[in-house]
Amino acid sequence: MADQKDTKKPQKGQINIELDEAVAQGIYSNLAIINHSQSEFVIDYVAIMPGVPKSKVKSRIILTPQHAKRFLKALNENVNRFENAHGEIKDYQQPAIPINFGPTGEA
Repeated sequence: MADQKDTKKPQKGQINIELDEAVAQGIYSNLAIINHSQSEFVIDYVAIMPGVPKSKVKSRIILTPQHAKRFLKALNENVNRFENAHGEIKDYQQPAIPINFGPTGEA
């Protein structure tokens, strides 16, 4: 069988998205810190480990208010689909984590 190359070009209105290997590995986070200004939402993802008194922001995502609302809607729809397939996700109470988040500012 001859090699077939994917020669399809994105159709009008489609976006071709690439995912490189480093990004595909993902970044673990068990804490999200959310701040906002009038023009943007900033989500900082942190991994806090037991017994380690200091953590660093692993990733920061900056969204417009419109994209933040769309993200919230999409995440809610996906959580609902997950729970319909696998049962309710338990929301266990976590102890309050005192956070010292360095200097803050507004954009």
